Amino acid sequence: MNQFGRSHVTIPGETDQLAWLGRLIGASTPQAVGELVVELARGCAGCRDARLLWLERGECRAADGPVDAPVRARMLALLRDEEGVATAVDGELAIWLAPDVPAVLLLAPEDTATGPRLAAVLEPRLALAGRQLQQLLALAELHGSHRQLERSENLQRALFAISDLAGADLDMPELLRGIHAIVGTLMYAENFYIVRHDPERGTVRFLYFADTADTAGPDIDRDEPLEALRGSLTWHLLGQGQSLMGNAEQLAAQIGEPLEVVGPDSVDWLGVPMLREGRVHGALVVQSYRQGVGYSDEDRAVLGFVAAHVLTALERKQSKDELERRVLRRTRELAAANRELQQEVLERQRAERLQSVLFRLAELATADLDEGAFYQHVHAEVGSLLDASNFYIALLDEERQRLDFPYYVDAGVQSTFSLPLERSITAYVLRTGRPWLGTRRELEAMEAAGEVVPHHIGTPSACWLGVPLRTGETVIGVVAVQGYGDEMRFGAADQELLGFAALQIANSIHRRRAATDLLQANLQLEHRVEARTRELREQIAEREQVQRQLRHEVMHDPLTGLPNRGFLRERLGERLARQPSGALPCALLYLDVDRFKVINDSLGHLAGDAFLQATANRLRACVHEPDVVARLAGDEFAVLLDAVAEPAVAERMAQGVLQALHQPLSIGGRELQPSASVGIAIGGDRHVLADALLRDADIALYRAKQLGRGRHVLFDETLARNAVDELALEVELHHALLHGEFVPHYQPIFRLDNGAVVGHEALLRWNHPRRGLLLPDDFVRVAQDCGQLEAIDWQLYEQICARMARPDAGAGFVTINVSPQHLRHAHFDRRLLQLLERSGLPPARLLIELTEGALLDDPELVRTILERLRAAGVLTALDDFGTGYSSLSYLHSLPLGKLKIDRMFVRELDAVGGAGTDSVVAAILALARTLGIGVIAEGVETARQRMSLLAMGCEFGQGFMLGRPEPSPCLPAAAMGAARQG
Repeated sequence: MNQFGRSHVTIPGETDQLAWLGRLIGASTPQAVGELVVELARGCAGCRDARLLWLERGECRAADGPVDAPVRARMLALLRDEEGVATAVDGELAIWLAPDVPAVLLLAPEDTATGPRLAAVLEPRLALAGRQLQQLLALAELHGSHRQLERSENLQRALFAISDLAGADLDMPELLRGIHAIVGTLMYAENFYIVRHDPERGTVRFLYFADTADTAGPDIDRDEPLEALRGSLTWHLLGQGQSLMGNAEQLAAQIGEPLEVVGPDSVDWLGVPMLREGRVHGALVVQSYRQGVGYSDEDRAVLGFVAAHVLTALERKQSKDELERRVLRRTRELAAANRELQQEVLERQRAERLQSVLFRLAELATADLDEGAFYQHVHAEVGSLLDASNFYIALLDEERQRLDFPYYVDAGVQSTFSLPLERSITAYVLRTGRPWLGTRRELEAMEAAGEVVPHHIGTPSACWLGVPLRTGETVIGVVAVQGYGDEMRFGAADQELLGFAALQIANSIHRRRAATDLLQANLQLEHRVEARTRELREQIAEREQVQRQLRHEVMHDPLTGLPNRGFLRERLGERLARQPSGALPCALLYLDVDRFKVINDSLGHLAGDAFLQATANRLRACVHEPDVVARLAGDEFAVLLDAVAEPAVAERMAQGVLQALHQPLSIGGRELQPSASVGIAIGGDRHVLADALLRDADIALYRAKQLGRGRHVLFDETLARNAVDELALEVELHHALLHGEFVPHYQPIFRLDNGAVVGHEALLRWNHPRRGLLLPDDFVRVAQDCGQLEAIDWQLYEQICARMARPDAGAGFVTINVSPQHLRHAHFDRRLLQLLERSGLPPARLLIELTEGALLDDPELVRTILERLRAAGVLTALDDFGTGYSSLSYLHSLPLGKLKIDRMFVRELDAVGGAGTDSVVAAILALARTLGIGVIAEGVETARQRMSLLAMGCEFGQGFMLGRPEPSPCLPAAAMGAARQG
């Protein structure tokens, strides 16, 4: 220690320094420079220890061994410090060797005072060492880049070589051996194998296996399940899809479980997967059994890079092999198809030739040729198909006893002859109906067997082919060809061709025979036709007369002799069709005889027929040509006026017809006063068809009947619209029935003395969705005409009975109106009583109201129905009493419980001087009391009417003064109040 308390710093002598500098200059590695710097620092007095750290290719290195992570982090922090000297913890001193040199000398001085002195003493030599270190680091970097370049070139050459192998014309074993050799240039690969993996099937195959220690190895000729390798390194490698490298212990640590060793244990093992889009398709594996020979991370990277190219090469090779197999298979298929196509072309050419021959043979059937020329052409056509130098046609005669040879060519000589039908080969074909093809030897065998009798015309043939000629199922002959030389042969193809030709030859022969027969038959037929024509002319004249008579009968009415509806429609259609523009229109009068049914029923059908004949005669007398009178049906007639200048002309004609018909008529000893209704329609542009004019006239006739009969009505657009409205109303009525739009309203019936409610009359109303509440006059007639009134009534009866059966309806009776249609059904009473039973309404509380019209159709049936109803407790009321001509007769003959005085008589009670009406009402009341029948006065509208009825002894009444129809029955208290106010 000096006086200042600091240690003395010394350095080696000059000679040692020169030696050190010489050694520094001769240092060839960064480690050598580092050892010299550490030696220099440790040789200085005052320095306990020293250590040199430097950065080499991003790695922290030291001359005395490896550098741990804390020291490396500390060094990097010191390098980032801008100061040249830094003192660290525990007095350690960091000195840079030279500017821009990533190297630090760590000194441990004996005390802090010696640190700066050490730095100052070592700085010149450290700068030299730093420059030397920098040069050596640069040189090492250059050597490393050179080695890396060499490895890259080696790798590139290897990849090019693998690519060339994939494209070379090598089989798979040669390709795999080439890959092995290439991998051996990149690393130690004496022991090497390639395994392929199919992820879809879960199978593996060892494509290539070379191992110096494992002489058995896997089977490279078949696939096996991957699970068969479970636990092995190959199984882990393919399953994880990540490379594995190291000895057995290191590999077990990497896979995280004990390793199942398969085969000899290697010193070092390296395996990389072959990946495609993240899926493992195989692996490359190298291994070493030699100590000191192993694999590095660089080998792992290189082998992994090579693996991708090997996979591509294998896939290319496999694709190429597969393509070659497909091409070979396709080539073979195309060759087979070509052979088939060539055969098909030959067959088509043959078929076209055959078709052409058959077509020409067919033409011969209609050609204008004599028989000899016909057969010559047939011979020529057959000769174009096969060798037919010796050719003949044999035909059976009509008795099928002889063979005619109309054409026979042998050795160039043509002849014609006929032979008995013997057991020749030609007869054999005829008998069996099958073709025969054979040689002389086969023919001799048939002769020996007795199938045919030897019979030869000329030299026996060496070969013979015959085919039957057929028309339908009948064999008519044989066509045959034959040869005499030993070289002459016919085959199956010739038989097939001759068979096709035989069909057409037979058809042509048959058609020519038929044509000849037809010609003969035509000659005979002409004579017969001439005779028959004369007969037919006579028959036609008779038939025309009969047809005229039939047409007259069809188009005329047999009873009156007038034209009928068909005649009228035809004449009217012709008149409308030929009516030119501006010409006078036609007019149609549609007539209906009034009350003809009464005449027919009262006097009998014979009288009715006489009445219709008389009517027809009167109508016939009213018109002149070209006007037409027709009877349409029953009591309906029509008059067609060919031309009318104005509608008034038609109306005058109608008036004249009515006057003519209204004249008295004596039929069956009875004098009748007939009348009729007439509808008139004038033809116009809207009447294109006859039915349109008939329809308009019918609409006008219907209106005339509504207005009271015995009159005429001219059709106009208003009637047409009304007809259309009625059609629409029919549809609405049907809809209303389905949706329950018909409802009852209840008009109370009172005691006239005290106003007590004794019952109600249920009246029909229609809650129309658009028109509001409708009264019966608005729709009942249409409902009756279209047949819906009965269904409406029954729907109403259901509601009435159900409502009156409720406790709040009181205990009085309820009357319902029953139309005549109901009483035409014998089971009406049974259906009504079933309805009462379902609703719970007592029969004694129900009255049915009938008008006189309901009693006219079948009085006996009506009386029976009413008797059965009275027996069950349902009484009957006769409505509108006093208006019919025979009302009094019904009081004695029918089981009536009440009668209702018509409002016409009640209204007259207000008239001044109405004593006559008072007498009628009094008489009705007296008659009812005598018969024990209750009386209800209808239409009581004034207090005077009420008092008059009371004075005459009438107990009950109804009317607007007493109570209007309401949707619900009237409560007794409310009724009493209303009566007192009245």
